[in-house]
Amino acid sequence: MDFSGGAMSGTPSRPPAAGTVTAVTVHGPLGVLDLTVPTDATLADVAVAYAAETGLAVPLPFVSRTGEPLPMATEVGAAGLVAGSVLVAVDPAYRPAAPRRVRSGESRSNGAVPGTASSTWLTVAVALAVAAAWSTTRLAPDDRLPAIVVLLLTALVGCLPFGALATQRVLAAPAFAAAAVFAAAWDPLDERLPTVFGAAALAAAVTAAVGRALADPDSSAEVGLRIQMLVGSAWFALAGVGALTNVAPQVVWAVLFLLAVLGARFVPEVAIDVPDQYLLDLERLAVTAWSARERPTGRRGRIVVPEQAVSVVAARGARAISAAAVAILVVVLVSAPMVLWTADLPLDRIGARCLVGFGGGTLLLAARSYRHVLARRLLRLSGVISVGLVALVLLGVMGPGEPSDGSSLPGFLAMAAIALAAILVLVGVLVGRGWRSAWWSRRAEVAEAVCGSFAFGAVVVAVGFFRHLWEVTG
Repeated sequence: MDFSGGAMSGTPSRPPAAGTVTAVTVHGPLGVLDLTVPTDATLADVAVAYAAETGLAVPLPFVSRTGEPLPMATEVGAAGLVAGSVLVAVDPAYRPAAPRRVRSGESRSNGAVPGTASSTWLTVAVALAVAAAWSTTRLAPDDRLPAIVVLLLTALVGCLPFGALATQRVLAAPAFAAAAVFAAAWDPLDERLPTVFGAAALAAAVTAAVGRALADPDSSAEVGLRIQMLVGSAWFALAGVGALTNVAPQVVWAVLFLLAVLGARFVPEVAIDVPDQYLLDLERLAVTAWSARERPTGRRGRIVVPEQAVSVVAARGARAISAAAVAILVVVLVSAPMVLWTADLPLDRIGARCLVGFGGGTLLLAARSYRHVLARRLLRLSGVISVGLVALVLLGVMGPGEPSDGSSLPGFLAMAAIALAAILVLVGVLVGRGWRSAWWSRRAEVAEAVCGSFAFGAVVVAVGFFRHLWEVTG
């Protein structure tokens, strides 16, 4: 049989005769070769011709472009090969390694895999850093240096972009830096506590900036680090303005708590950032009612948003919501008890309790509109902590003022509020639907607006401005 081999570039040596020969392309381990073969030749003959042209020691079997093996005794015409068909010569000795089935108790990689367990341990580590900072403040100033150095080194190691858990570790690193600065700048005076916490927040912001600069630009920790930078810088700026203007410490704590309450409402509006090219059809913007051009019809020109782009935007928004909820919880944990403690005058005390109480109610009601489970739970925890602190103050367990045994009016109101809350929880469980019904949802929206308005108005009383006007005019 006559086989004509073309150059390796893919050009046949002579044109085939129609109906009797056909041109096929053979891909093999020694390159690509175009062959002009008779239609009555077998695939084994084609393999021999390819081996002779390329210098292979033995002919190799053929597979199709999809990887299916071809019978070598089949004729070229019977195999359905036409001009331009492709054959692939493979070495039978080569077999790709079959994927190994990973057992349930076996890790897919040699290193650690980020997951829920690692997040839990890092959260425990952050809690231990906070406990270490508080314990260090109990020591003499000269004995705090070793603990401060250890916390700073831990923050530095956490910012290093190495290891499988680098993404989660860099998010926890700012807490260690804040703990170190808090222990170094500790001063128990109420007038200096806003500055102490502000310096710790600034240290967390700087550490987050360092971690963000060292991390991969496409890292999932970028959103969380950016929020830590924003919150830490804003906290330090607020504390610095309070120190420069020599205002009462309760002013800083009240404003900080109010910002956390308002953030729970406005964060979802800025968390999702959709690129403009997915929202605006630039081709259709030029065609308006005043244009003489005809409006485009049909499906051409319609924007098609890639599914991957939607997933990226949704994942980034979820991370932003979670990081913001964590920041709100941290601010509430610090500012709520401090505003209740520093507002020691009778009129200011009423405003502080109203601020924290109505602010906690706003957080609880705002959490219902969050579909993200973690953010919803963190906001509910923030609201419960705020309301619980007000109940403890009314019962005389904590805060300035005379302790109450429950027989006075504040103690009675606190116990009535706790009983009413238990009844509402029971009713909510029995009803089952909760805020998902339209009727309850409308009333929850009104209740959230009312609580937010009362909390905003209570700031004027909590910071002592209303008392100051009363004293001036009185």
